[in-house]
Amino acid sequence: MGYPDQRFDVNLSILFTELPLLERPAAAAAAGFTAVELWWPWIETPTPPQAELDALKKALDDAGTQLVGLNFYAGQLPGPDRGALSAPGPESDRFRANIEVAADFAASVGCTALNALYGNRVEGADPQVQDALALENLVLAARAADRIGAILLVETLNKPESPLYPLVSAPAAIEVVDKVNAATGLGNAKFLLDLYHLSMNGEDLSQVIKAYAAKTGHVQIADNPGRGAPGTGSLPLERLLDELKDAGYAGWVGLEYKPGDRPSAESFDWLPASARAAG
Repeated sequence: MGYPDQRFDVNLSILFTELPLLERPAAAAAAGFTAVELWWPWIETPTPPQAELDALKKALDDAGTQLVGLNFYAGQLPGPDRGALSAPGPESDRFRANIEVAADFAASVGCTALNALYGNRVEGADPQVQDALALENLVLAARAADRIGAILLVETLNKPESPLYPLVSAPAAIEVVDKVNAATGLGNAKFLLDLYHLSMNGEDLSQVIKAYAAKTGHVQIADNPGRGAPGTGSLPLERLLDELKDAGYAGWVGLEYKPGDRPSAESFDWLPASARAAG
């Protein structure tokens, strides 16, 4: 058990950001990793030119890295936004325009997990209207994911850092997951269990794992406080990942932490080099 018994991937939207996007897969590979994940890389557009999509695919292929998770268009992320799918008007339209683009790209690189960030509450918009729109858009996204043999992820964020985001507890995200699965009948909506966000919300992490491991489709980690690498804070991440494995979770664990003041490549000293390549 322990860290060497996990399947880790590197989030290239928070690690290796000192490099241009197309150089990050090779940097992750040089650090010993064979799997990566990404937020939607084109924050300005849900529909980038095909040449840019092709260039990213080539960078992933050339590095020998497998993309295991991809966000749908989520607005300005990093930035003030936390998703687009529940925001009435242009942002929701952008999310819809992105659904098939993201799914097709995921299919082209063999990525089977697509994360749909819910989006912030919008001042002046009725929360019930936002939730109805969210369900409508999540159903469309779940169907697109199913078309390519992928799962749809719904993520809990944390209230201190995302005060306008309504899904700030594990049960809140699970409720959305269940609603999407009930609406589609596909069963491919899953929980994205981020131990950092849940700990920031003060949840009992062991209890969340016991309750929801079976509905979890992806896991992300960072230490708390600080959202740094494992060992920089006080979260018992190694034990918690063992608990997830014991509860039946056998999927990916995304490294979604800030490297701090050092280059990203130097932030992996907590993980033996022999445990970085995904088996």
